[in-house]
Amino acid sequence: MRAVLITPPLPSHLRAFEALARELTRRGHEAIFLTEPGVALQGGAAQVTLPGPPARPQPRRLLAEIVAGARRTDRLCRDGLPVLRALAPDLILGDQMEPASGLLARALGVPLVSVACAVPMDPEPGIPLPFLGWPHDTTAQGLRRNAGGERVADLLMLPQSRVIRRWAQAWNLGDLRRLQDCLSPRLALSQTVLGFDYPRPVNGAHIAPLGPFRRGQAAQDFPPDIRPDGTRPFVYVSLGTLQGHRAGLLSRIAAACRQAGAQVLVSHAGCLSEDRARAIPADWVRPFVPQQAVLERADLCVTHAGLNTALECLMAGVPMLAVPLTHDQPGVAARIAQCGAGLRLQPWQRSPARIREAVARLLSGPRFRDTARSFAAQADDWPGAAGAVDRIEARVSPPTRATG
Repeated sequence: MRAVLITPPLPSHLRAFEALARELTRRGHEAIFLTEPGVALQGGAAQVTLPGPPARPQPRRLLAEIVAGARRTDRLCRDGLPVLRALAPDLILGDQMEPASGLLARALGVPLVSVACAVPMDPEPGIPLPFLGWPHDTTAQGLRRNAGGERVADLLMLPQSRVIRRWAQAWNLGDLRRLQDCLSPRLALSQTVLGFDYPRPVNGAHIAPLGPFRRGQAAQDFPPDIRPDGTRPFVYVSLGTLQGHRAGLLSRIAAACRQAGAQVLVSHAGCLSEDRARAIPADWVRPFVPQQAVLERADLCVTHAGLNTALECLMAGVPMLAVPLTHDQPGVAARIAQCGAGLRLQPWQRSPARIREAVARLLSGPRFRDTARSFAAQADDWPGAAGAVDRIEARVSPPTRATG
């Protein structure tokens, strides 16, 4: 089987897709990434790039991100179809955040498997869009609220909607307008797990909750120059790979944790200069740390509520204080709170006093820790990338390719 993988060039999405590619390759399949020029992959993954210059750097502001995403979708559709015809894939593995994958699969007439690296985008009554931090609510009021959120999202996503509609019309694919219209209705591979994501009894039969795809990496040692005092709580603070530049928020969090009696390690993902990092009032400030090793020692993680970090915390049995910032993080934070593995603070709740109060509550009460540990006890049974490829193989039975 030859699979072509299409995903936005976001670090966490690339790492998840690379894990799927490794498992496909291990089983004797071909896994080829289709990317814009300039996208660097890890682990020797096979890659075919579109013609033309490298993509522009990913912007940080939401509206600029939407416009950049629409440009990327347009470029993939414009330049990707002849490339894919030459590759003749048996399957397209498409990130749910990149509608070009669904458009191209339909244009080629090959199976599409959607991949939810973040919270699944598939519509479900009672579930708000992932970037909204609202609860699961199937009442009439909840359905009205979600419908209002979708109308606002449709306005924000107009640049991408225009691109989707234009290529759908050019290729006679029907009236496709929204990102959700480009998803696979037959199989979606999700990194969420049962008990964490909201229930999906109506439209969720095709969504496979598998847990993190990145499992079984070589363990890294805990940094030898970081020596927590075992008599005091140890808190790990990270805002992920894209938000570590928020020095003011990191400083407020670090100060509040220390006021709550904890030792604090801050990781800023290389987003701060040495001078700005040095000004953060934490016990340790590092550009990067081996997150899995740190979580195995931590009593609490203060996180931006990226799905990968949230799932790694659950695997380690570590409760969380979620401070969502962008993308699907409000939706992940809402799920952290509803499943009982942590608390969340909305943007207007992030004063030093509120952060200190939340940290103290999480460190003093066993309920959050016990809930997180209950997920950790199940983690060995999460199928991950192996389960994802099991489902891909069951979905696709390609013709035998001539070799030699």
